[in-house]
Amino acid sequence: MKIAFTTSDRVHINAHFGAAQEIDVYEISNEGYQFLETLSFSGDLKEDGNESKLAPKLAALEDCTIVYVVAIGGSAAARLIKKGVTPIKARSEEEEINEVLTKLVQTLKGNPPPWLRKALQQKTTSFADEVEDQATV
Repeated sequence: MKIAFTTSDRVHINAHFGAAQEIDVYEISNEGYQFLETLSFSGDLKEDGNESKLAPKLAALEDCTIVYVVAIGGSAAARLIKKGVTPIKARSEEEEINEVLTKLVQTLKGNPPPWLRKALQQKTTSFADEVEDQATV
């Protein structure tokens, strides 16, 4: 599964979702994790309630399961959730991406909490599966 992090230094989760110029994406499994790419965004990204700046980020994160942020507006969070992406607030701007990834790998090896199982299930269920489930009801 893909996990994204809003970051300004590629080490810490220290950027507001709407204002983030870079979002690092990692692939993670119970075997470990690896860096995939840095998504870069430009233009007027200041925290101002301008909803149009969110569209490119929402589109770029569609195949991610979780995005870690230092802060996120309610509208952006709702739009992510609607796309099946779970936004999670970092504990602080000092929280390190590698620490979070290591903890997630350990969690996946064990018994993931309900919120993580739900996030994983959302991404593994395809639209065709949902249509089939509706047809059998």
